[in-house]
Formats: sequence, structure tokens, C-alpha cells
Amino acid sequence: MSLDSLSTALLDWYDQYGRKNLPWQHNPTPYRVWVSEIMLQQTQVATVIPYYDRFMQTFPTIEKMAEAELDAVLHLWTGLGYYARARNLHKTARLIVADYHGQFPRTVDMLAQLPGIGRSTAGAIIALGWRQRAVILDGNVKRVLARVHCIEGWPDQPKVQTQLWERAEQHTPSERCADYTQAIMDLGATLCARSKPACGLCPLQSRCEACHQQRTSDFPGRKPAKKLPVKTTYMLMYLDESCQSVLLEKRPPTGIWGGLWSFPETADLKDFAPQLSAQFMLDNRTMQQWDRLRHTFSHFHLDIIPVLVPLGADAVGIMEAERFHWYALRQPSRVGLAAPVKQLLALIAQQLSTPSLA
Repeated sequence: MSLDSLSTALLDWYDQYGRKNLPWQHNPTPYRVWVSEIMLQQTQVATVIPYYDRFMQTFPTIEKMAEAELDAVLHLWTGLGYYARARNLHKTARLIVADYHGQFPRTVDMLAQLPGIGRSTAGAIIALGWRQRAVILDGNVKRVLARVHCIEGWPDQPKVQTQLWERAEQHTPSERCADYTQAIMDLGATLCARSKPACGLCPLQSRCEACHQQRTSDFPGRKPAKKLPVKTTYMLMYLDESCQSVLLEKRPPTGIWGGLWSFPETADLKDFAPQLSAQFMLDNRTMQQWDRLRHTFSHFHLDIIPVLVPLGADAVGIMEAERFHWYALRQPSRVGLAAPVKQLLALIAQQLSTPSLA
């Protein structure tokens, strides 16, 4: 199998069947490519498109994103998940404007030093944005190469990843590198899918060792199974006397939901309830505990128990304005919200017409 035969077959397929109308393919500047690549990490194209369009409308240039507050970026990211991506996007925008006069570096090594940009994303920016030869190895490309070459093992293991990078380097052509890069990503996202690949339609069928051996389901190797632990938290939904606003607290800048606005939390409501009653002069019976909901992260399940806390006219005022925010339910602020918080806010708004909250 030669480089020419694989890349030629893939490019011929791309010319006829490849995706050419994705939003970031129109005027593919390094900035537009970068935003799309960050959004596409761990996220499917169909989900990304509306988020990407809103980002480009709000932040058409890297300077506009750099000028914005982090809350504005997180607000547009709400619901997309993996929020460290948004924080790094904002941080990198400011670094590029401050240190590189708004111009993206033109080497993989320099790009890979910026927050949130790894070796593969850097390669995509160079190949698709600058249209120069660079090698990528995202999840779709790993799957294609693992099958074509029957590379055993979980792709994120160092030894396996080294083999995949060698193959990616081998097959990336000097000419039409941007088209080849898009083609191999498209192939992995469409025909060479994780389950039930459409081998009969694949331009690399005759070159694919996994297909010849009827072992496509074995590649790439799966991450060793691991049972996720379960954590529990109470989210306290303080509702003001007029039933117009709820109290949100800004989370620390790093960690789970870093920099987003969420409800105040406690691990043990039993111990917290007396303190809550004394602070706000509440009768515990006014608090309403709702059904729990589960939010799953990559490394644990979080069981959330929402507790609605209606506040009276004599409630003590909330201090620390930068840490707390009264979120108006009917005229919501443009702030970044954790996904379960957004869900709970919608439920609170839905319940406002009931007699118990009126």
C-alpha cells in the first residue's frame, strides 16, 4: 500500500462525496477553523453547527472574542459541555491578540503551546486555515487508520498513539493537504463509523486490513471499562419574595463547571437546614425538595437533589456581588450556565404559575 494509492483514493472520494458546505468551510481562516475544531472535540457536527453560527455572529473576529468577558463566551457555550474548552478558547484569543498581534502562529509547535490546542488541533489549523501541509489525528482519523492498518489497542495508549501518528504522517500528502485532511475526517465521521461501518461504500475498502479480516468491530480498541462512582449534591434554589429571581453563585474558575453560574450547593441538607433557617428566618417546611436528576461527567455520575427555598420579605440580603447574582427568570442575564442549572431554571419558570409559588 503506497501513499499515493491511499491518498488518491480518498481525494477522489472526497471530490465526489465529501462535505463541502459546513459553516467553517466557507472562508476557512485560521480563526474560524480553530473555533470549529475546539467545538468539534467530543461533539458531533450536527450539534456544533448552531453553536458555531451563534459564535461567529457574536465574535466574527478573534479581536471581538478577546474583548469579550468570559461570561459572554460561556453564555454562548451553555449546553455544549466540556466547558474547559470555552475557557481555553477565551484565554487563547486574548493571548493571540496580545502576543501575536491577532495572527495565529504558523507552526504546529507554536500553536500547540497555546491553551486548549493540542498537536492534532494545531495540525488542523495549519492544514485547513493556512492550507499548508500538517498532520492531524483526531478521533475519526484514529478510527480510519486503526482499521486500515489493524493497529491493536486503545488509541490513547502512548504506544498505540505513536503508531497512529506514524501512519498519519505517512499518508498525509504535500499537495491538496487541506482536502485530504477534510476527507479523512469526513470518512471517519460518515462511512467508517464507530458501529456498522459502510465498508461497501468506502474508497479504502480494498486497502483496509480490518475489512479483509472481517474485524472492523475490533478496531480501534476500546478503553478498559471502568465503573463510574456516584456523587450527590443538594442544589439550593433560592427564590425571591416576588418569585421573579433566583440566586446563582459563580463557581471557581477551574474544576467542574469552572467559571459558570450555578445554584449554591451543600453535601448534607440535614446539617445545613438549621443554618439556612437561622440565616433567612425560614420554616423548614417551606423548602421543597424535588426529584433528583443525574448528570454524568467523563469520570463520575453526579446525582443532583434540587431544593426550592422561597424567601420571605425579611430575608437577609446576599453580599459579595461578584460571587452571587440574582438571575431574573423573565429577563435572563447573558451568563454561562451549567447544563443542569439551565434545566432547573426552566422547571422553576414552568412552576411559577402554580398556587404554591404564586
